[in-house]
Amino acid sequence: MDIYEQLRMILDSHPSTAPEGDAIHEILRLLFTPEEAAVAVCMSFKPKSPADLARSAGIDETAATLHLESMADKGVIFSKNQSGKKRYGLVPLIPGVFEFPFMKGGGTPMHDRLAKLWEAYHAESLGASFAGNPTPMMRVVAVEKSVTPEQQFHPYDEVRRLIENAGYVALTRCACRISVAQCDKPKEVCLIFDGVGEFLVERGFARQISKAEGIRVLDQAEEAGLVHTSNNSADKASVICNCCPCCCVFLRAITAHGMEHVVASSRYRATIDGALCARCGTCVGRCPLHSITIGEQCACVDEQRCLGCGLCATACPAGAIRLVPVDNISPVPHRVSGFETLLAPGQRP
Repeated sequence: MDIYEQLRMILDSHPSTAPEGDAIHEILRLLFTPEEAAVAVCMSFKPKSPADLARSAGIDETAATLHLESMADKGVIFSKNQSGKKRYGLVPLIPGVFEFPFMKGGGTPMHDRLAKLWEAYHAESLGASFAGNPTPMMRVVAVEKSVTPEQQFHPYDEVRRLIENAGYVALTRCACRISVAQCDKPKEVCLIFDGVGEFLVERGFARQISKAEGIRVLDQAEEAGLVHTSNNSADKASVICNCCPCCCVFLRAITAHGMEHVVASSRYRATIDGALCARCGTCVGRCPLHSITIGEQCACVDEQRCLGCGLCATACPAGAIRLVPVDNISPVPHRVSGFETLLAPGQRP
């Protein structure tokens, strides 16, 4: 079997998937040399030592370490220090193999080629794979100030608390807006927490920031009309992405390809007070999925399409829109412990 097909199949064993397609093989060839791929197929999502990987690959430890360091520097695998020693593991296709190589800014012929290949792969099979996953990887998090204080938050619904609970905060560029480049929204707005954040800072893909700076990033993203999303975990966030509907790999599967259930909505829905609505249309422009229309008497929300992001509520000059909690939100979030669990072995839900 071709070494790159072997690698694809290993990546496909992760819940984020790596479905078959013509583009994925060229993507892997651009990102992994044949020698690196031969080491990568001996790896798993659980970090291992260079010595163990060298034995599995049938090469000496020095050569294995050179290949591992090269791949880590490109962001196509990750590394961590454990008991004073370096360990290396695979990263999922998303989040990981797609995003990390773009986080330094792109702009090279290789990045331009990668962008076109990822776009083709998204349309070919990747977007459909996201849509077919019964438990979406990402969940919309409501803009905090769009929810009234008396409403009870779940941990994954209060976006500021996600930052406050993190031990380490890193800020990096949005790979989607770099690769797709369909808008001029802010790019340096992706927040990565804890171990993977440290890895990205160590390798030059991100920079460490304070929690206060992280909260200011949220405010900047909300002002720009970006949707807060986080990993679909009930217990701990490991990433906060701030997404636009024209570039985001998840939202664009909905807006461009009509695929539902790619991202889980928040536990809120927008509701409009017709007595207060001035029919100004501000909310229409803010809604990422165009789920709001202007009726004869007031604006109207299509609850089936509403993500519960709150962008309409924070922008309404008449204060006519608020978020209300809804029951029986499905699918239920994964109960995982941060981004590292996304990098651990597991079966698809």
